[in-house]
Amino acid sequence: MRTIDWNDESDSIVMIDQTLLPLEYKIIECKTLSSLCEAIRSLRVRGAPALGVAGAYGIALAATLSSANDMDALTKDLQVAAKTIKATRPTAVNLAWGIDSTMDAISDAFSLGSIKDVVLSEARKIADQDVETNRRLGKHGAKLLESGDTVMTHCNAGRLACVDWGTALGVIRSAVETGKDIKVIACETRPLNQGGRITTWELMQDNIDVTLISDSMSGHVMSRGMVDKVIVGADRITGDAVFNKIGTYTHSVLAKEHEIPFFVAAPISTFDPENWEDTVEIEQRDANELRFLKDQQIAPADVKVYNPAFDATPMENVTAIITEKGVFYPPFLLDELLV
Repeated sequence: MRTIDWNDESDSIVMIDQTLLPLEYKIIECKTLSSLCEAIRSLRVRGAPALGVAGAYGIALAATLSSANDMDALTKDLQVAAKTIKATRPTAVNLAWGIDSTMDAISDAFSLGSIKDVVLSEARKIADQDVETNRRLGKHGAKLLESGDTVMTHCNAGRLACVDWGTALGVIRSAVETGKDIKVIACETRPLNQGGRITTWELMQDNIDVTLISDSMSGHVMSRGMVDKVIVGADRITGDAVFNKIGTYTHSVLAKEHEIPFFVAAPISTFDPENWEDTVEIEQRDANELRFLKDQQIAPADVKVYNPAFDATPMENVTAIITEKGVFYPPFLLDELLV
């Protein structure tokens, strides 16, 4: 199934619970706004494109649950819902984009019932477009890979970070689909191990050769000539930086030092031309994500913790940005890319 979808029978959002992988593959259902917000905060659903769809379906869910009896009241309910969902994860721009795109569709509605129909239709369109976008992105990016390449990636930018196919892993899948022999080195991605738990699981499901390393090994494997290219996803791209899972910046510095191409794969919806690195709020995660591994304590319970979810990679460290519109090289002028 898709990573996230809408269930017509129960008027609810269904998704793969990514916190349980790789030990358990489980589909969960969000029938309330609070359950959706909890799923987003706890990373049951995660990845910039998937969050965009989660936000869009969240508006559809709010419309279904609303007891408003006129268009103005329903619109106000949806505005409150939009603000609530956006607050769950402030750094990933796609979440807000998916919500805003769905809210904008309300202008096409002519009655109370049609608002509900319009927002659900828009959310479904965003979900379908995500799959098509990733396919196009993957096709463009596959041209950058040569048969025999070993690609290093960080966190999870695969089908589980999207509705399907993936961004960074979508490029790899597209290259393999054309017959190229591609191997992958996946960084574990502490503290929640999305690379170890999810990326490796995805690639092994597709029979793509993958080797897991700890985050601190990336410089070592680069220095040994074990990496030909690095491809990562993105949660927000401003005019001067790429925001992605914490640790991405370190890999970019090491790649630059070892003269290894560093590619970012992301849909145009991830671009944020109105902001700069200094104006973006970096999400701070729960300290216990570092103090505990699942239920096992691995650090002193009262140790001070700094746990940002993302870091910013400067544009000068990026070789190219792969989008559904093509591959773009420096200088990265976002206003021109969005035309």
